[in-house]
Amino acid sequence: MNKAFTKESDGDDDDDQPGLPPLPAGGKNYMTPAGCQRLRAELLELIDNERPKIVDVVHWAASNGDRSENGDYLYGKKRLREIDRRIRFLTKRLEIAEVVDPAVHHGSDQVYFGATVTYANDEGEERTITILGIDEADSSQGQVSWIAPVSRALLKARVGDEVPLPTPGGVRMLEVLEVRYPSPAD
Repeated sequence: MNKAFTKESDGDDDDDQPGLPPLPAGGKNYMTPAGCQRLRAELLELIDNERPKIVDVVHWAASNGDRSENGDYLYGKKRLREIDRRIRFLTKRLEIAEVVDPAVHHGSDQVYFGATVTYANDEGEERTITILGIDEADSSQGQVSWIAPVSRALLKARVGDEVPLPTPGGVRMLEVLEVRYPSPAD
């Protein structure tokens, strides 16, 4: 068969966004109410605003004639595929999301999903992290996904507990110093 008639995959079949870890097999997509709200807002923005604008640009560019050298048309179609891919991804993630409000544990000294935990490693270095969902954690903000090794080690521990954290360099011990949760909204 002539190569001109074969369809190259442009990644449309791959709905996972680059850089986002897949959900663990059989795992749930835990998410805080704020994280769920942000993803829902992004989805609605894409559907209601961004996609219609790009569709208009592509329609206008297509009406100009030759599409093979039409930059607006080619870029518009590419951007439309990116938007559609992101819409599919967000829709799938929100469908399987299990929203967990960390405020229900307010005042607890045990580490659960949504906790902000201060711990010290075996060298005495302190670090504070917040355990959040896969789709909402931002490491630059001190947020860690609940499937991260450090989160898995800390989950269910209480203030004062020492927990082992397996690392490539050997097992390190972490001591839980403080556990905080957001206050319940009344």
